[in-house]
Amino acid sequence: MASHAANLWVLLGLGLAGIFLMTKKLKKTIKADFGAFIQKLELLPPPQPAPPKAPHPLTGLNFAVSDVFDIEGYVTGFGHPDWLRTHEPSTRTSPVVLALVEGGATCIGKTVVDELAYSIHGENKHYSTPTNPAAPARIPGGSSSGAAVAVAADFVDFSLGIDTLGGIRVPAAFCGVIGFRPSYGVISNTGIIPVSSSLDTVGTYEGISNAELCTMKFYMLPYGIWDVQSSVFPKKWL
Repeated sequence: MASHAANLWVLLGLGLAGIFLMTKKLKKTIKADFGAFIQKLELLPPPQPAPPKAPHPLTGLNFAVSDVFDIEGYVTGFGHPDWLRTHEPSTRTSPVVLALVEGGATCIGKTVVDELAYSIHGENKHYSTPTNPAAPARIPGGSSSGAAVAVAADFVDFSLGIDTLGGIRVPAAFCGVIGFRPSYGVISNTGIIPVSSSLDTVGTYEGISNAELCTMKFYMLPYGIWDVQSSVFPKKWL
């Protein structure tokens, strides 16, 4: 009986030691930015309008974009170093990004995506996998993994990604943030690298406490192939 009890204590001790070592190793692998960002930058909004005009609606907010959105002067890397190396810097900024900056928000960086944005796991062997703040030992989901992680870790107020077959919805569920994918074609896809032009949809991430940002931004974004202004449906339904 005593021997059996001693064995149980040994097993318990080994289990606790294993958990301690795994936790210690995990903490060492977590980067300061949770591995969310592939490139830091700063796109500043225009000056505030003079009174009595209202200030820009997104003033004081920061956001990030997945590395599939064009930003003037930067190469859109598409989650792969060879793509980054073999392409030229963008000559113009994606209208979606530009609309948010003109609305008063500051873009602070590009975030990691799955290699060629072609997975829903959120893993990238070239740039490492962003750490899921909600569950550090688990994957963040993809393809717009870094954008979801940046919001979940409170580095930004909101972020942009692309949803083709779950690229916004999966990371949102895995990381515990709000992920919004509007109907296809409602928001402009101009200035993004297409994965599937008949499915790609610009989407957003917000923290649970910033749900109202989803509606506010949606009304500011440029229209896509559907001219929603002439649609029989209100934009809030799409």
